[in-house]
Amino acid sequence: MKKITVLGAFFLCLTQFSCKEDFLVTTDPTRIGTDLFYKNETQFLQALSGVYGQLQVITNSAYIFQEFPSDNTTLDFNPLDRGGAAGWEAFEFSTVNQGNGEIANVWNQYYQALYNANYTLEKLATSTLDASVKGPIEGQLKFLRAYFYFNLVQYFGDVVLVTSTLTNPNQAFDLVRSPQADVWKQIEKDLTEAVAVLPATYPASQLGRVTKGAANALLGKVYLTQKKYAEAVTTLKLVTGYSLNALYADNFNPARKNGPESIFEVQYQGGNDLGEWSSFAYLFAPRLSAGAITGFANTAPSGRNIPTNDMIAAYEPGDLRKDVSLKTSYTLNGAVVNIPYVTKFTYPHTITGRTDNNWPVLRYADVLLMMAEAINEQSGPTAEAFGYLNQVRKRAGLKDLAGLDKAAFKTAVLKERRVELAFENHRWFDLKRTMTPAELATFMNAHGTREKAKPTVDRGGIAFNAQDYVYSDFEYYFPIPAPQILINNKLTQNPGYQ
Repeated sequence: MKKITVLGAFFLCLTQFSCKEDFLVTTDPTRIGTDLFYKNETQFLQALSGVYGQLQVITNSAYIFQEFPSDNTTLDFNPLDRGGAAGWEAFEFSTVNQGNGEIANVWNQYYQALYNANYTLEKLATSTLDASVKGPIEGQLKFLRAYFYFNLVQYFGDVVLVTSTLTNPNQAFDLVRSPQADVWKQIEKDLTEAVAVLPATYPASQLGRVTKGAANALLGKVYLTQKKYAEAVTTLKLVTGYSLNALYADNFNPARKNGPESIFEVQYQGGNDLGEWSSFAYLFAPRLSAGAITGFANTAPSGRNIPTNDMIAAYEPGDLRKDVSLKTSYTLNGAVVNIPYVTKFTYPHTITGRTDNNWPVLRYADVLLMMAEAINEQSGPTAEAFGYLNQVRKRAGLKDLAGLDKAAFKTAVLKERRVELAFENHRWFDLKRTMTPAELATFMNAHGTREKAKPTVDRGGIAFNAQDYVYSDFEYYFPIPAPQILINNKLTQNPGYQ
């Protein structure tokens, strides 16, 4: 058999099912072949669930790529173990290079998910399912594909755009990076088509699936990111049937999942052995806190996504969101330890390491703030724009804002997004959307200077590396993983990483 080298995941078969026969010497008799699968609604829903499962995997580490690079979070530094310095820590210190293992992982994870979404869409198109069944499945898959590319294009800029599976492994060696404009166009197309076939709601047993509101909310964000402000406003106003929770904390309480403010959240289930649990509380608790925060002794939390001094100072006095989102210390064996940590995802659970928290991707508060931002960019700070902004502030116990000019309003919305959506993987994309690469480098260098002068977490006598917190404008995008360029020399590297 010809040796097949993997480019991302374009050759990977569905993780739940066997590969096509011509890719194998023998067939695994314990697995269902694709020629026997994709025959009925149950099987298509199982395939769709597989893509949702891959979304879980992607979400488990998304904070590395969407919070760590920003001014929101840092890490509980471990002077005795520097093993993570070249991996996940590099995103905090701005020392990411093309050989970074996390970059290689995230590329492969996304393209594995895209392969399965594309493959299922192809099978769905030729199926005999009734349109009333086929439409919602198609809409969910196209939303997920659009969401994957929404993240990829912001991570890497030009990316490999594939909307169909390959018929021959050798075709992968001809793939090149598509211009961002083409990727954005495909994202818009997928979401527009998803809106047309998705339902507004599902039965209680199917809560958490992608809805028409979710597709419109993401499409509005896509328009806002591209500075298509009129389209953003029009689309975001179609996101109806949602409302702010009376209590901010209800957005994160596992007992209040998929509530009135939830537009789309990644579903997890703890308290069992089904493999669907989340573990964000353990990832984000200080590394020496043992069970002081998680509630289970003899555990070793990871100390990641620690709120920075800058983040803590961003809250106005009296902001009700602060105590829900973070704490500035914890108590262990009667001693107070002054290391801050994220509390949004810390709730009681029954099995060590297996929490029940969902991950919010789109909330109605996000939509309100996007509308305020888009209207301001289009028409200035109108009464309508102030109304959307102040709805969010009112829930937080803060006074209304008024009398701001366009620039001040823009600053106020960005700050409001920071505290309202803190630690929910929005900050890095918000900074990129509102700044040029040069402006972002200047902004992040200033943050780095403050963090080096007064680190959020004590470094145990270990000095900063000379390259830590030194930002260049090319770091607006991450590097293309080196293994992908070795596999396919037609892929180009982003400038600055050669």
